[in-house]
Amino acid sequence: MTSRREIDDEVALREASLADAERELAAGELAADVFSAIEARERLALAALSARRSALEDPLEPTRPRPARVRHARWLVVGLLALTLALGLVLWSSLVPRQAGTSITGSLSLGRAQRITQLLTEAEGDVAAANDVAALAAYQQVLALDPTNVVALTQSGWLDFSAGSADHDAALVSFGVSMLRRAITVAPRDPAPRLYYAIAAIATPGNRALARTELRVFLALGPSPAQRAVASPYLRALGLAG
Repeated sequence: MTSRREIDDEVALREASLADAERELAAGELAADVFSAIEARERLALAALSARRSALEDPLEPTRPRPARVRHARWLVVGLLALTLALGLVLWSSLVPRQAGTSITGSLSLGRAQRITQLLTEAEGDVAAANDVAALAAYQQVLALDPTNVVALTQSGWLDFSAGSADHDAALVSFGVSMLRRAITVAPRDPAPRLYYAIAAIATPGNRALARTELRVFLALGPSPAQRAVASPYLRALGLAG
């Protein structure tokens, strides 16, 4: 169970991230659309944290039994969260060499490119250490420097989707999915965002047809052996394994 101190620490990080974004916007260092995305994500996360903190402060609230279908959903969420680390590490190598420090619209300055590479490396370590809050903060900084960075779009979208699924936060799930769609729009021929998006679709009731379509595109894009290994159980589940 998450402690009050852990929630307070995450709130402080989220508020600091929002304050940094506001300062960068005022200084002209952050585009308005990027700021809007960061603000929406942080305010959604802060609202969810506030609700969790209130629940901890009200121990007299009765515990209601959950129907069996929620129990199944919980196991699905556990599986998703367990996959977060595997996906982040396995798919990282396929994304970084082409995307780190560069934009789809052109090259970045050397200083900015180096900073992006540094932030992505830090985020990779945070994901490996299961420190999703720190990883998200790093990815947000990357997107402030390069809104089209596919690594940051994909990884932050997946982390938001996973967190929203775990907390039953539909708004955060939706925001995560929108980030994954943005990554696909930016890099339609990159198989990694397709795989993340397909797995998110599989985990969402009523979206198996979408997942099947995305996995077919994923296969057509020539994924790496590591990516195919991650996709393998989902391909089998949807009858796409060959």
